[in-house]
Amino acid sequence: MKSEVYSWRLSPELKWALEEAARRERVSVSRLLERIAREWLKTQPWVAEDEAEQARIRAAAAPYIGSISGDDPELSEKVRERVIERLAKKSPR
Repeated sequence: MKSEVYSWRLSPELKWALEEAARRERVSVSRLLERIAREWLKTQPWVAEDEAEQARIRAAAAPYIGSISGDDPELSEKVRERVIERLAKKSPR
């Protein structure tokens, strides 16, 4: 799903070359530019570092995702009332 728009100025020669390349590959200029940008980003060392950091964060968080610990088997069902109780204690009216 495409949701972001980015525009910039370029020379008429470059615009023509991009349109020609897109026609030859039978894709839109937008799709061609996205592919070119993705391929370029793969060559950048900082992208690999960011991906490695994200993988490390996901691995550290994975054991805790979707789990609720405690000795109350109905804890998830009582969350709403517990939040309301705690809010009431913090700011009595």
